[in-house]
Amino acid sequence: MKRRPSPCVGRYQRGVALLVVLWACTLLAILLGSYAMLARTEGMQARYQFAQVRAHYAAEAGLMRAIYALQNPSPQTRWIPDGRDYPFQYDDAKLKIQVIDESGKVDINAASPDVLQGLFRAAGMNDAAAMEMSKQVVNWRAFGRGPDDLNRFAAAYTAAGRDYAPRHAPFASIEELQMVLGMEPAIYRKIASQVTLWSGRNAPDPTFAPPLALQAIPGMTPQQANALWAARQQGQGPAGLGGSQGVTHSIRSEATLPDGTRAVLRATVRLQGAIAGGQPYAVLRWQEGDGE
Repeated sequence: MKRRPSPCVGRYQRGVALLVVLWACTLLAILLGSYAMLARTEGMQARYQFAQVRAHYAAEAGLMRAIYALQNPSPQTRWIPDGRDYPFQYDDAKLKIQVIDESGKVDINAASPDVLQGLFRAAGMNDAAAMEMSKQVVNWRAFGRGPDDLNRFAAAYTAAGRDYAPRHAPFASIEELQMVLGMEPAIYRKIASQVTLWSGRNAPDPTFAPPLALQAIPGMTPQQANALWAARQQGQGPAGLGGSQGVTHSIRSEATLPDGTRAVLRATVRLQGAIAGGQPYAVLRWQEGDGE
């Protein structure tokens, strides 16, 4: 005769089965929640990346607009490359474009020592430190020096713990300025946008010079430099300058979308005019973002 299961055993088995089902439901809910969170995060990342791409290409459109405006056949509507703001609308993006003729910057390969000293003083150095920094820049780019001078310059870098010596040749890039003995990162960040390799001038052209480069011009006071820069920002620069500009320019294009997404492109370009089968411009330097 078979024994019938105890009612307690049946209730126990049903309780265990219920707990298993509840745990399974809980685990499934956790998995579904994690998947939903992952999908939401990936969706947000995709939207952010898409917005960044849109802003980037809007900023590129600003660069192209500037290149066209610099070569406009009409002097009255040609853009003046003195750092003033040129607003521009591209689709739903708002652009702010600035152009500076490289002749207005301090050429670190050609600037005279007093111009270099004025630049470093404008960047916040005292007179003694600015004079020393100017000497270091001249020593870095100097060539044709005797062996005694070269050995002395190299020894100073070795004593400072550097594993390199001055180039004793023209700077190959603006970034190379950071390698000069005594160059502080904060000072470099201030002057990087004020210097160039492409003007060949011993002093900036005041017509196009940016703020610190203006103050580096011998005889230019900070008050005069600030007043001239402020006038440009209000579009009050001297008339008739459109035809006197050079062919090498720095362009900064900032694009902002309605949702606040922002992109900044900076390029140094050399205008080459209409060349059959060739580009109307050449890119000498390309940077993305505001970092120097």
